[in-house]
Amino acid sequence: MRDTEAGTPIDTRPDQQTGTPAGTPTGMETVFTWGGPALKFGVGAVAEIGYDVAQLGASRVLVLTDPGVAATGVPERVVGSLRAAGLEAELFTGVHVEPTDASIAAAVDFARDGGWDGFVGVGGGSAIDTAKAVDLMTSHPADLNDYLNAPIGRGLAPAGPLAPLVAVPTTAGTGAESTAVCVLDVLDLHVKTGISHPRLRPALAVVDPEVTLTLPPGVTAATGFDILCHALESWTARPYDAYPKRRPEERVAYCGANPVSDVWIRQTLPLLARSFRTAYRSGDDLAARTDMLQAALFAGLGFGNAGVHIPHACAYPIAGRVRDFRPAGYPDAEPMVPHGMSVVLTAPAAFRRTYGTNPERHLWAAHVLDPGTDQVADPSERLPAAITRLMRDTGMPNGLCEVGYAETDVADLVDGASRQHRLLSIAPIDVGDDVLADVLKESLTLW
Repeated sequence: MRDTEAGTPIDTRPDQQTGTPAGTPTGMETVFTWGGPALKFGVGAVAEIGYDVAQLGASRVLVLTDPGVAATGVPERVVGSLRAAGLEAELFTGVHVEPTDASIAAAVDFARDGGWDGFVGVGGGSAIDTAKAVDLMTSHPADLNDYLNAPIGRGLAPAGPLAPLVAVPTTAGTGAESTAVCVLDVLDLHVKTGISHPRLRPALAVVDPEVTLTLPPGVTAATGFDILCHALESWTARPYDAYPKRRPEERVAYCGANPVSDVWIRQTLPLLARSFRTAYRSGDDLAARTDMLQAALFAGLGFGNAGVHIPHACAYPIAGRVRDFRPAGYPDAEPMVPHGMSVVLTAPAAFRRTYGTNPERHLWAAHVLDPGTDQVADPSERLPAAITRLMRDTGMPNGLCEVGYAETDVADLVDGASRQHRLLSIAPIDVGDDVLADVLKESLTLW
């Protein structure tokens, strides 16, 4: 038995002749896929990475990170562990926070002739996603546009396996250590997009809570909201069996809500409810940091297979078309709206729209995040209320206006969001430009 969108059980016992669940419309999907990396989690895990990478068969390893993470000394510790295990290792510190097509091209140029047979990404999603792109582009050289998701790029699949990639997250948020997606800005188009294929998923995630203790509060908050939205968007995604049947070669990383992804999200939200505010206020609280890293990992294992939808689609142009906003805790050399911040700014309005597709799931999430929302009279407002209360408690901007946008920008933001076909197809409602415009207008000011 499975809940339908309205929460009504249906009979899913297979038809004895076809093997297709009873009640399944002809031609609809009956198969879902799920994947994840091998995991090593706990305080001290980073110290063992040399042994772990050697077990993957690598002998010459490139470690990629950004200047801010490099300054913490963690990437040098990784290089030291690799060398102690008898591997050749070199450090690249040129990762751009919020990667662009230009910054990835520079990293690929650095790596192209290095003969690397293994990669380690150390940092937030920027470093790990850059490592994914470098692994892809050196394993199977092509124009970057060939791999970018359609319709912005050609959406081609890699021709074969990639070199083993190990992810070491130093922020709790992106879930990049467990996903098969690489996200970047395309500068000429002023929009974010990505590369999505199961072969991009890291072979191993080494997750050590100790390396997150020095994260500034602003970064803790922004990355934490990325966890939250990953979880909520996966949890409310269109079910996998609501899509037309795919051929084996057509299967994609984001297949829709499914029973295995749901298991991970049920673990994620209680961790966030318990520790998000504590990690923001008291960054040296190791228990809270451990909870947040587990939440990031679990959400990644959920959304990395089910997918994300409206808030992420809107986030790409919000981040890609920023003018002069400079958030606390991030490099201020150039303007940026951090990814998690850009996602959560439209989340209240988005989940207000999706409530009717599955009230039970929205109400469960609201209750777990903030039981006080049970007193909100309008049930469709409970999850938006839980999100905005958490935003206010962690210093998030009060809507798009506070990061530099106005109502006159809505049409431009709709244009960018509407290009995210892969994400919008995951939404539990049909999303046209009118829906995107309404969500963005409601998100200009949140409280």
